[in-house]
Amino acid sequence: MKTNVAILSTVVVSILLILALCAGCTGSAPGGNETTNATATTTPNAGANVLRVATTTSLENTGLLAEIERVYENETGVDLQFIAQGTGQSLDTARRGDVDMVLVHAPALEEQFIDEGYGIDPRCIAYNYFIIVGPKDDPAGIANMSAVEAFRAIAIAGTNNTPGVVFVSRGDNSGTHAQEKTLWKEAGYNYTRDIQDAGAWYVEAGKGMGDTLILTNEKKAYTLSDEGTYLSFKDRLALVPVITESTELMNRYSAIAVNPVKYPGVNARGAADFINWLISDEGKQLIGDFGKAEFGKPLFVPLYAPECTKPPFNCTCAEPVPA
Repeated sequence: MKTNVAILSTVVVSILLILALCAGCTGSAPGGNETTNATATTTPNAGANVLRVATTTSLENTGLLAEIERVYENETGVDLQFIAQGTGQSLDTARRGDVDMVLVHAPALEEQFIDEGYGIDPRCIAYNYFIIVGPKDDPAGIANMSAVEAFRAIAIAGTNNTPGVVFVSRGDNSGTHAQEKTLWKEAGYNYTRDIQDAGAWYVEAGKGMGDTLILTNEKKAYTLSDEGTYLSFKDRLALVPVITESTELMNRYSAIAVNPVKYPGVNARGAADFINWLISDEGKQLIGDFGKAEFGKPLFVPLYAPECTKPPFNCTCAEPVPA
C-alpha cells in the first residue's frame, strides 16, 4: 500500500511540474512580446483586413461595386464588405458605428453627417446625372423642359387627374429621394403638404433604384433615376429618358470615413487606404472605364482637380487622406 501511495505522489508531483512549465511558456519573453500580446487583444482594429462600407443601391445596381471589389481585393487582400442601402440609411448605419465608411450621393445629408462629427476626410470621386424617365407617349408633356419645369408639369397634370400621369418616388430617404424633394421644392411645392399625400398619381415605392424602375415600368409612370442604374436596367424597361443632363440633375458621389473619435473600433486605416485608392489614378481609371464596353459610354465620370473644387462640385477629389 505504501508503495502505491509513493507512486501516486510521484505522479501528482510530475503533473504539477509539467503544468508549471506550460504556464511559463505562455509568459512574455524579454523585449516586448507582452506589449504585442496586449495590443492584439485590445486594439480596436483587430479586424483590419475587413472593411465595411455602407453605400447606395445605385452603385450596386450598376455593377460598379462588384468590379471595385474584385480589383481591390485581388490587389490588397482586404475583404470589402458592401452594404447597399439608400444614402440616408447608409449614413444612419455609419452613425451607429456599424461600418467603417460610406459611399453616398447626397451632398446636403453628407454635410450634416460631417457637421455632427460622425464623418471625416470626405473625398468626391465621380459624378453622373439623374434623369427623368417615363413612358414614350409622355402624357404630362414634359419633353424639352428643365427638370424643375417638368416636376411642376407632372404635379399639375397629376392633380388634375390627367390620364396616364403617375410619378413613382423611391420614398426611402436615399440620395435620389433627397434630390427629388429638392426638385419639388424648387418647383414651388412643400413636399410633405403638397406632394406626399397628393393623391393616387404620386406613389412611394420605398425601394432601391432598380426595384423602383421596375415598379415605374409596370405603372407606365415617371420617376427620377440615376443614369447608371437606368442604363443597367434598360433592357428590361419600356421607359425612356425624357429629361437628361441639366445642371439641376448633377449627381455627385463621395467617400467619407467614419470618425474613429466617435467609434474607436472602426477600421480607420482601412478606410483611409480605400479612399486613397478610389482617388488614385488607378481607381479613377477603373471608374471612368466602367460601362464603356457594354453601354458605349461610362456610367460614372471620375472627378479630377481643379475641376472638382469649382461649382457645381465644390469638393476635394485629389488630396490624399492621411493614414
